[in-house]
Amino acid sequence: MTLKEIEALTDDWLTVDIIAENIGFNPQSIRNMAATSPEKLGFPVVVCGHRVKVPREGFLAFARGR
Repeated sequence: MTLKEIEALTDDWLTVDIIAENIGFNPQSIRNMAATSPEKLGFPVVVCGHRVKVPREGFLAFARGR
């Protein structure tokens, strides 16, 4: 999914699969990092058990270099 497509989404939360596709990482690697060192990702995450969600606006700010 491109950044333009993410910008067009109406959901406030993104899945790790969407993020991984955009930045070219393995989704499980992002989940692992979110659980152990979320500050190293560079964008905000919410971890609840084994689920990881990313606020769309937070990811967009990261992707735009803010």
